[in-house]
This record gives sequence, structure tokens and C-alpha cells, in this order.
Amino acid sequence: MIDKIYIIDAVNYLFRSYYAIGPMTNPKGESTSALFGFIRSIQKLIKEFSPKHLICVFDGPDNKKSRHALYADYKMHRKGAPADLYPQFEWASQYCSAAGIPLLCIEGVEADDTMAAIATWVSRENGQSFICTSDKDMMQLVNPHIFLLHAHKDNALIDANRVEEIYGVKPGQMLDLLAMMGDASDNIPGIPGFGPKTAASLLQEFGTLDAILAHPEKVKGEKKQQLIQEHKESALMSRKLASLDTGVPIPHDELFYQLKESDKATLATFYHDMGFLSLLKEIQNGPIVEALKPQTVEKQEYILVDDATSLNTLLQRLKAEQEVGIDTETTDISPFLAELVGIGFCVEPGTAWYVPCNGQLGKHYVQKELQEFFATTNSAFFGHNLKYDRHVLQNHGMPVKQISFDTMLASYLLEPHNRRHNLDEVSLEKLKKVKIPIESLIGKGKTRISMADAPVEKVKDYCCEDIDYTSRLKSLFSEALHVRQLERIFYDIELPLLPILAKMEQTGIFLDVEKLHEIQGPLAEELNRAKNQVFASAGEEFNLNSPKQLSQILFQKLGLKQPAHRKTEFSTAADVLEELAEEHLIAQEILHYRLLEKLRSTYIEALPQLIHPKTGRIHCTFNQSVTATGRLSCQDPNLQNIPIRSKEGMAIRSCFRPQKPQWSYLGADYSQIELRLLAHFSEDPSLVRAFQTGQDIHTHTAALVFDVPLKEVTTEMRNAAKTVNFGILYGQGPYGLSKQLQISMAEASRFIKTYFERYPRVQAYLEACKESVKKTGISKTLTGRQRPIPEIHNKNPSIRAAAERFAVNTPLQGSQADLIKMAMIGIDRAIEERNLQGKMILQIHDELIFEIPDSEIEIFQKLVKEKMENVFTLNIPIEVHISVGKNWAEC
Repeated sequence: MIDKIYIIDAVNYLFRSYYAIGPMTNPKGESTSALFGFIRSIQKLIKEFSPKHLICVFDGPDNKKSRHALYADYKMHRKGAPADLYPQFEWASQYCSAAGIPLLCIEGVEADDTMAAIATWVSRENGQSFICTSDKDMMQLVNPHIFLLHAHKDNALIDANRVEEIYGVKPGQMLDLLAMMGDASDNIPGIPGFGPKTAASLLQEFGTLDAILAHPEKVKGEKKQQLIQEHKESALMSRKLASLDTGVPIPHDELFYQLKESDKATLATFYHDMGFLSLLKEIQNGPIVEALKPQTVEKQEYILVDDATSLNTLLQRLKAEQEVGIDTETTDISPFLAELVGIGFCVEPGTAWYVPCNGQLGKHYVQKELQEFFATTNSAFFGHNLKYDRHVLQNHGMPVKQISFDTMLASYLLEPHNRRHNLDEVSLEKLKKVKIPIESLIGKGKTRISMADAPVEKVKDYCCEDIDYTSRLKSLFSEALHVRQLERIFYDIELPLLPILAKMEQTGIFLDVEKLHEIQGPLAEELNRAKNQVFASAGEEFNLNSPKQLSQILFQKLGLKQPAHRKTEFSTAADVLEELAEEHLIAQEILHYRLLEKLRSTYIEALPQLIHPKTGRIHCTFNQSVTATGRLSCQDPNLQNIPIRSKEGMAIRSCFRPQKPQWSYLGADYSQIELRLLAHFSEDPSLVRAFQTGQDIHTHTAALVFDVPLKEVTTEMRNAAKTVNFGILYGQGPYGLSKQLQISMAEASRFIKTYFERYPRVQAYLEACKESVKKTGISKTLTGRQRPIPEIHNKNPSIRAAAERFAVNTPLQGSQADLIKMAMIGIDRAIEERNLQGKMILQIHDELIFEIPDSEIEIFQKLVKEKMENVFTLNIPIEVHISVGKNWAEC
């Protein structure tokens, strides 16, 4: 006998996850987002309720046969599942089998009927059934023994009272409610014009559909009476269609529905094949090792070095090595706040040493010996995320003078489309090894302790394992870089850039807090004004930061139409508001409010909190292993994101200034570098000639597209041409261009057609980029950087279209990233050679910012311009604009 059973609507889970979770792909480039969400939802359910009986129910083959017999047009207009979702149904079944979850799929039967039959059978035996779904049709089953759990609302329980709260009727009336209101998604007609409120009010008054149909004359309103009379048969048929069949043949064996023990070895392989490394980590170490056949090492010797003799012997040995692996254990993830707890060393896979700073020898003795070692050694060092270790060691008087390898950078260079490059996940994926979880040392949440307080033996094992696995990965990645012909980019660009970024982070940037406070008041006033403008347009006040309240104002009160291409109902995302701005002023007002609110919360309030107490400066982090194109990103804070086109953004930039008097900022930015690269790659004669002769490229394009002499090009024409020029770089089509220029699709299509007629080789080059990626799966930059784009063959048209845009944009944006990185290396080398005081402090994509003494302005103007313009020889000139000012806004 089953006391309690959880019945999962598998297709409902998969569809919801497909649209709720951002794009995810497995190593083959196949979509997996729905599957990942499906698994996570089931795991959450099991963790929360610990079910003994659980069943996943799928639609059976030819499942609409019985309802088609009633109504041939049943579900006629429903679109099939997206092409890339179909394979995930089968993978979901495979997951259930491996996880020990029973599943049921009956030929000719829809999942709704199967779930209804199971729930009804269990309830007859006085058991409780919990149907896990968001499908309102299932509410007709709710009774004292049958409940719904809304999986996408934290498994919220829906009982009889909740049904009545939602729809205004009792569960026993839900079928009649569904019959009257119909269901457009299933093509169930119902009674036209009868929504849930109308249907509910009639059922509250008359009790049943039959009573309403028997006495339509008693219904208030002639129009409603007429609709009921005209569509009586439609309502009755709709009730049959919406009615669930509880008599379908299901297993009546309690054992069939029992949750079984999972097959961890099979699950491990499944997770690995799907690229679900986070799920893979959650399985115990043993079964993973057995299932995935990990790399074997003959020995694994982790040694604690905690006496003077052993420490001296180790450091002497390390000095004799050409390469030494290092890993620091610290008290904080911020290298500028971290205290050194200990260092791990490794010179070959399988053996590692850990030197604690909080052991028997004492902190001061150990640090003094280590400082002497780092100051005098000629060894080069390797590690994983070595920039962090370099910072920590530098802050403790232990300069890392030579770097030979960074496995995080190598992992990134080999797989830039994969954002998981931390040591835990890379070890799991490449070595099939599950690392010791840090929680086992320091705990988590309120019970979390400092690494300095963790047992030294445990920290030894943890740290030695880190550097041991790093050593093994170094061997794998060294070979892979050679095979993939990526050694030049790794050793000539990425690795030399690492210490430069470290110096930039160490230097930081000064923020004038007093000036920031001065603009806080005017910004607050503008924010309040923007908020009141929204309220005036809405006709009432509401919580502007609540998407739910905002959607009610926009789509219910004001009656705005959701863009047809949006799959999320009543979205208030920025792209939706931009489209709605054409229809109603309120959308533009909301966008303006959001911009101001972001500036207030992200910069005005947050920036002063990020000032380091010792240096008085902000030390952001430059990420070298995040973007797929090779660009750097910035965080804590993200200074690359401060808007440059708004007065408020410029006001915030003006608060960044040199810390010393008689110093200035120098800004250097590449002029239209991606368009210049487009000219170089495409070799289009007209585009090349325009750059070679120094013409304004947007005016030149406008003259060609609008077929007018250069002198007759208007500002509006130039702006339109500028939009097209940059839109082409990002694979923009007629739809995007029409929205940006606020013209019709037909006009936008003609514009693009004329553009390619004037620049024919540009079109040929862009198509060649797409074809190359379709053949090889890889897009390459000027220097040979590679970006795998497996999504180019995805069955989902929108994902495939995005992949084609990546294929077009990567050679341009990626090459620009390579050029400025190479320029940074050349500039830094020149600054060191000439012993200049000025420092490079920021990189904003195609722009560099320097903090320099006024006495070096002329030197830096010449040096920076020369290095940036001559970093690579193109078939057109590279141009750099230099500006000098007393704050960032003036550069």
C-alpha cells in the first residue's frame, strides 16, 4: 500500500526549464538547459520531501488519439517542441533510469491522464498523491487525498482552498471552468469571450455548467446569454476534452513506484557526457573514479614541512629546479585582504610539499625563510590562477619574478566557450578527480571558520592536492596547446599579460569621494523625478522595482502588447521595454529610471565601500579567462560598464582622478578598430580606400548607401550609416536595424542590401566566416586565437543564428582584443626599460588609461601612440586617439 506518492509531470518540468534557464550545451554543442533544470527540480523535490514513492510520467506515443476522436482540431495549433528540446526528452528518461526514478509512458495516452489514473488509484487506497506540475488542468483532481505541488514556485502546495483562491471555484467545479474558458494552447474552444473571471462568477452563482446551459436566460447580460446559447455544444465538447481519464491502464504494484538506489557509476558517466560538472561533483568520489577511469599516478606523496631542517632542505632543492609549482592558502578570496596561511610546492606529479605559516616554526620564521627563497631563486613558477598567488606573495614580501605556466589560462585558451576554469571543475573534467571540498576544512554558513584555524594536516592535504593536480594538468595542457597550435598566443600574449594585469590591479585607481558625494544629491533628485514621471504615466504609484507590479501596469492596466517573439509571458526586460517605447512613453521613462537606479546602487553607493583602507584606492580585478572572444572583463567593481554617453555616467567618471598633485590621466583609444579589421580581413576596395585616405568611414558609407556626394551627407544619414557599420560587425539583420533606426523592415532590408552592393567583399567575407565555422566548428582571430562554436549546428534556429553572429564577430572583436593585449605588453616593457613613473591603470576594451606625472605627458603621448599603432601591420593604417585630462571624464 502506498501512503504517499509524488507524481512528476516530466514534460511540464522540461518545457518550463527550457525557457527558464539560459542556453547550456554539452561538449558536442547540443542543448541541455531543459535537462539540467529537470534534474535540479527533481533533486530539490527529493531533498525537500524524501519520498519513498516517486514516478516520472511522460506522454505516450500517439497520445492524442482518443481526444482527436472527439475533436479533430484538438491541439491543432500547438507548435511542436523546439528541435533542440526533443533529444532532451530521451536524456531525461536516461537520467531517471540511472537515478533509480520509476518512469511511466503509456502508448496512446497523454501524461495528464496517466497522472490522473495514478493519483486516483492511490487515493482510493487512502493514500496521498502530490502531482508535481504547473498545469491548471490537474486542479480538477484536487481533493482531501490529491494535491498539486507547483515545482516552479518552490513546490508550493495547492489544495482545495488554494484552488478556490486562484480561480474562485472549488476543485469539483474546475472542469466546468475549463470547459467554459477553453484553452487556446490546446485549441479547446470553450465559450468565446468567457475568461476565468466570467466563468468563475457564473459557477459561483449557478453551481455547474449544466445548470448554466439549462437556464441561459437567467444569466445577467444579453451578450452572455447569446454566447451560451450559441456555444452550448462547444462547451459540452470542451468539457469532454478537458476531462481527465482516470481509467487508463497503469501498474497497480506498489513496488513499481518505489524510488530505487541510483546507479552512481552510470550517473557519473551521464553527467560527464552532458557536461554537468556541478552535478558530477556532488556524487561520491569512489564511484566517479571507478566509472570515469581517472588518470593514474604511480605515487601520491603529500608532505608537511614543519621543522627547520626539512624547510631548508626543501628550499635548497626548489632553487635547483627550473620550474616550481606553487599554490597559496589564505584567509580571504581578495588577495588585497588575504593573510598567508601556507604555501604548497610541487616539481613533479604525485609529490607535493606544504609549508604552513601557522605551524611549529612560527609565522615570522617561515615567512623570513620564504622571502629569502623568492628573492634569490632563479626558478620560474607555475600554478592555477597564478595572478592571485602572485598578489598574495607580493603583499607578503615574496615577489614572483618569473612565471612559466598558468593552467587556468591554458584551460581558457583551449576552451574559451567553457566558462568553468576553476581547479575543482577542470580537475574533474580532465583528470576525472574529485578534489577535497573546501567545506570539509572550513565549513560553511554560520559555522564557517578561517583557513588559518583549520587543522594543519587537513590544509596540507588540500593544498598539496591542488598543486599536484595543477602539475598534472600542466602536462596535459602543454601538449594540447602544441597540438592546437596555440603556444604562441599562450606564451607571447596571455602569459606575459598576467603580471601586467597584476600590476594594474596592485596600482588601483583613486576615487574622489567628496566629489562623488556632490553628484549624489542631483542624481537622487533626477531619480525621484524619473520615478514620478513613470507614476504620472501609469496613473498610480507602485513598486517600480517589482517586475510583477510593473507587468500589471503595462500589460493589464495600460493594455500594451507583449512583443510576439518573447516566450516569457509579460516580460519587463530591457529589450521588451525598448520595443514598447515605440508604443507608449512610459516604457522609455522606465528605462531611464532603471539606468539612474543602476548608477546609484552600483556606483554612487557601492564605490566608496570598495576603497582599500591602506592604499586609499580601489583595486578592481581584470579577468583574463572569462569572455569567449579573448576580451578582458572587469569586476569588483566593473569599471568597464560605466556609461559614457549619459551625463550621469560622465559625472561618475569625473570622480576618478590622480591621487597626487601635478599628475594627470592619459587616455588612448583605438579609432574604429573593428571596422579597420573588417577592411583588412575583407579586402573590400572601397572600405580599404576610405581608411587609407583618412576619410570619415561613416560619412563615406552614408555617401555610398544614400548615393549622394560626400558634401551632401547629413547628420541623420551619417548616424544611420554608423548604425549599419557597427550592426554589420555583430551580424545584425533587418529586424534589429529596423528597431534601431525606427524604420520598417522593408526599408531596413533595402538598406542592408544596398550596403552589401557597395561593399560586396564585406558580404563575401562574412559569409565565408560562417561557412568556415560550419566546416571546422572554430572561429579564429588575426593571431590564431580559436573559439569553438559547436552551436553552429544546433537544431534550435535562434541558437544557430546566434552562433552565426559569433562566427562573424569573433575574428573582429577577438583580433581587437589580441591587438590591445599585445600593445599593453609593449607599453609595459617600454615603461620598465625607461624607468618611467607613470602607470597603466585601466583597460576598457579598445581604450587604455594611464596615471602619469605631468612631466612625462609628452613622453607617454609618443610612446603609447607608437606602440599601439605599430603593434601589428594591417593593409590599412591603425589610428590611436590620445587625450589628457585631470580626471577620467576629460580623457
